[in-house]
Amino acid sequence: MHHFDDIFRMAADRHGGAQALEAKLGKPKSAAELAGLPEDRWLSIITKTVFQAGFSWKVIEAKWDGFETAFNGFDVGRCAFMDDEKFDSLLQDTRIVRNGTKIAAVRDNAAFLLELREEGGAGSVLGGWPSTDFIGLLAMLGKRGSRLGGTTAQFAMRFAGRDGFMLSHDVTARLIAEGVIDKPATSKKALTAVQGAFNTWMDQSGRSLTEISRVLAMSL
Repeated sequence: MHHFDDIFRMAADRHGGAQALEAKLGKPKSAAELAGLPEDRWLSIITKTVFQAGFSWKVIEAKWDGFETAFNGFDVGRCAFMDDEKFDSLLQDTRIVRNGTKIAAVRDNAAFLLELREEGGAGSVLGGWPSTDFIGLLAMLGKRGSRLGGTTAQFAMRFAGRDGFMLSHDVTARLIAEGVIDKPATSKKALTAVQGAFNTWMDQSGRSLTEISRVLAMSL
C-alpha cells in the first residue's frame, strides 16, 4: 500500500499540481457544527439521498422545494407520526416523486431521529461518531434507518458535511490498486479492511476521511 504522500502526488500530477488539488478537496464540518444542525435538516438530507437512489438526481433537485412543502419542512415529529390520510395524500401529490416505499421511509427515518433524541440527538450522534469507525456509523444507519444501505448513507453523511469516505467507482479502483480489497467492498471483512487503510492514511497525513477519499478518487 502506498504512503498517502505518494497517492497525493499521483492525484496532484493529474489535477494541475498540489495547490490546484488542495482547492478541490474541501473539508468536513466540525463535530460542533454538526451538533448544531437541526433535526429537520438531517431528515431533509437523508430523504433527498433516499429519493435520489435509483432516480434522476436532476428530477429530485427540481422538485425539492415541493418536497420541503409537502413534508412540512421535514418537521421530525409531524413526519414520524404521519397518519394514513397524510400518507395517501402524498401518494397523489405531484409536487414530489410519488413512490410509496420511499414516502414510508421518510416516516421511518423521522422515527429513527426521534429515537436519537434519547441518545443525545441526531447532530451529536451522527456528527460525533468517530471517523476511525465510519463503517460502524454506516452499519448503524443501515440497521436502524430505512433504505440507508449501500452508498445512500455515505451520500447522506457527505451532503450533511459529516466526515466520511465515499466508495465510488474511482475510490474503489484505487483501493483495489493498493491491494486493500480485490472487488467492491460489501462484506464486513472488506469494509473493515477499507476502514483500516483509511485510518492508516489519516495517521500518515493528518487529513480527514473526506479529503483522503477525494484524493483517492482523483489519483486515477
